[in-house]
Amino acid sequence: LPWLLIPIWVSPVLPARETGCARGQQTTIRGRREPAVSKREDRELRGRRASAGERLRLFLRGPPAPAPAPSPPRLRSPAAPPRPARRSPPPRRRCRCPWGQRCRGHPSCSPTMAVYRVCVTTGSYLMAGTLDNISVTLVGTCGESPKQRLDRLGRDFAAGSVQKYKVRCPAELGELLLLRLHKERYAFFPKDSWYCSFICVTAPNGTCTQFPCYQWIEGYCTLELRPGTAKTICQDSLPLLLDHRRRELQGRQECYRWKVYAPGFPGIVDVSNFEEMETDEKFALTKTAPRADQEDRLPSQPSKLGLCPVGHSAPGSPGPPLLPLPLRSLGMKLRGLLDRKGSWKKLDDIRNIFWCHKTVTSEYVTEHWCEDHFFGYQYLNGVNPVMLHCLSSLPSKLPVTSDMVAPLLGPDTCLQTELERGNVFLADYWILEEAPVHCLNGRQQYVAAPLCLLWLNPQGALVPLAIQLSQKPGPDSPIFLPTDSYWDWLLAKTWVRNSEFLVHEHNTHFLCTHLLCEAFSMATLRQLPLCHPIYKLLLPHTRYTLQVNTIARATLLNPDGLVDQVTSGGRQGLLYLISTGLAHFTYTNFCLPDSLRARGVLTIPNYHYRDDGLKIWAAIQSFVSEIVGYYYPSDGSVQQDTELQAWVGEIFSQAFLGRESSGFPRRLCTPGELVKFLTAIIFNCSAQHAAVNSGQHDFGAWMPNSPSSMRQPPPQAKGTTTLKSYLDTLPEVNVTCNNLLLFWLVSQEPKDQRPLGTYPDQHFTEEAPRRSIAAFQSRLAQISREIRERNQGLALPYAYLDPTVVENSVSI
Repeated sequence: LPWLLIPIWVSPVLPARETGCARGQQTTIRGRREPAVSKREDRELRGRRASAGERLRLFLRGPPAPAPAPSPPRLRSPAAPPRPARRSPPPRRRCRCPWGQRCRGHPSCSPTMAVYRVCVTTGSYLMAGTLDNISVTLVGTCGESPKQRLDRLGRDFAAGSVQKYKVRCPAELGELLLLRLHKERYAFFPKDSWYCSFICVTAPNGTCTQFPCYQWIEGYCTLELRPGTAKTICQDSLPLLLDHRRRELQGRQECYRWKVYAPGFPGIVDVSNFEEMETDEKFALTKTAPRADQEDRLPSQPSKLGLCPVGHSAPGSPGPPLLPLPLRSLGMKLRGLLDRKGSWKKLDDIRNIFWCHKTVTSEYVTEHWCEDHFFGYQYLNGVNPVMLHCLSSLPSKLPVTSDMVAPLLGPDTCLQTELERGNVFLADYWILEEAPVHCLNGRQQYVAAPLCLLWLNPQGALVPLAIQLSQKPGPDSPIFLPTDSYWDWLLAKTWVRNSEFLVHEHNTHFLCTHLLCEAFSMATLRQLPLCHPIYKLLLPHTRYTLQVNTIARATLLNPDGLVDQVTSGGRQGLLYLISTGLAHFTYTNFCLPDSLRARGVLTIPNYHYRDDGLKIWAAIQSFVSEIVGYYYPSDGSVQQDTELQAWVGEIFSQAFLGRESSGFPRRLCTPGELVKFLTAIIFNCSAQHAAVNSGQHDFGAWMPNSPSSMRQPPPQAKGTTTLKSYLDTLPEVNVTCNNLLLFWLVSQEPKDQRPLGTYPDQHFTEEAPRRSIAAFQSRLAQISREIRERNQGLALPYAYLDPTVVENSVSI
């Protein structure tokens, strides 16, 4: 076409502003030099250039549309005012895209485009990465961004990766309110799980907003995240955010449902087994996160807990019993003992069971278990240090006279004087009086409900004064004394140790830590959204509790499980003791300072559990006070938080079955009440569980110190006990071995341990809570140093409440 022939003119060197070059630079077009021209010739030359440019635009845009036919002139009334002059549109800003002035304003290069920088952190756990497509939508006060896929050259969202992306929006979104995370199928790859730690979004003005996630995202779904700033429902006024809170809680309440395990039990999570909790997508929020550097690769599954299926499944049980991996080395040795019935031939044979798994404490127990001083020591620093009550007078059901105990008290004092001084204490096992019993190896087992009287002597040692093996005095229930024969007195103390085992395992340990902490976890998941400050505070102290309890119910508490195989009461006895214990459990028992004061044990010397526990309680209380004071400045802020009140109410109804006599609050009215309640929950989920759990193998490896069952009834007369009758009363060989395996099982530390005060997941993003966390960690470090320094001067160190070995939650 002739009009395509574009003449090429060569001009002399011109200034940059005349050539249209950018950034004030000068461009030289080399060629022959034209002679000087006049102004008229120069105008003609510029006209020809304009014609050439117009032909190029026509080539790129196509031929121009035909001009519309001229319309006839409109007649105006002489009185009509003149039409105002038409405003010219404002000059269009030059687009920065490659098309320059020819750009017609597509979304990706609009002159008003706002660019948000998105940084995505994937967890470093095993299989935490994903191959699925990940997209985001940003929602702000001024609008929301288009859904944009996050994609870069190479692998995206690998485990432990931190990757940056750009999200372009037509305009700035204002304050960011939500981040929608879309997980969708990629090509033909199957769906997988993705552990997203957190996402940081930097706005065009430089403001950085962090969106904590810290959970598995399963399947193909959309997850909405709030910024990390914690807010109560009173601090949210936008309908969008209020609706988000409502939908989040509604979805969680549909997933995490309550179930009644047995009458009189606290509510538990409605799940059939551990595998369902780990594989069902609806439980993604609490799914375990295995570390990539662990041998077994699945840290909070049975193998995470140091367990492996060993032995055979009991008929009707959901699976095999779980036994610890370290015991594989003892398989050959235990294989014969686990099938062996009958009495032990001699006490020294028991030493040979765990000959390669000894500790300093277990060796000390083996050497001193029969001494009265060590018998009393265990009431202070053993695995059940909550039984003692100070007496001002003897109960009528324990008719001990001054003459009975005079040889032990000495000539300078008497029983009444010691009662008045507050040096006499009682351990009452009344709860066992009507406990059911069952058979082991086809033989009837027995349970006693003893009363044990103890005295704090002038040397500061707690020693037993008298033991009555029933709640009803009489000729058939003699009061055993240290002046009786060696075997009579040893058998009486062994009966007390058996009662101690039953009360400790069923009530102090399983009920007051495991079951109650599961109820706290459930209420937190069901009633508090992710952005709630109390949810952020309690979440680290609920880690793995649901999984551990689910495993325990499926392997230890199930019919014909380990409880049925090793204890005098079996599973029915457990159901009775827990329901009875919960019916008498009070808020005073739950709060350590109140419990110590009510039991009158604040002045007993060498009570390391009390001393270390009070220090940790004070540290937790100080930390919680700072957090609560930051988010709840007044009584009204507590009373008006409907989510918080629903959380407290659900704990009252599900954990304590709505029993008013328990003293537990059904509603909180002041920040002080909230601080006390939260402190007690965190302490019992962490320090209290460590105190009653970690030493079970240490104090129970020597079976006579903590027998799980008794094969003969309590003696009804003195002078009848011998070594043979004593061995015939202790558990049989196979029962002893199963019991010791249970002790070893529940005393193992989790492989991915998180000590008290360790918060690797940054749910709090504000500066004030972070400073409180740092101060809390500093206090715990100081407590740890004090405990270690004290233990250097002790014959038997007490380290169960050292914050470095106290787990953040009930995770074993």
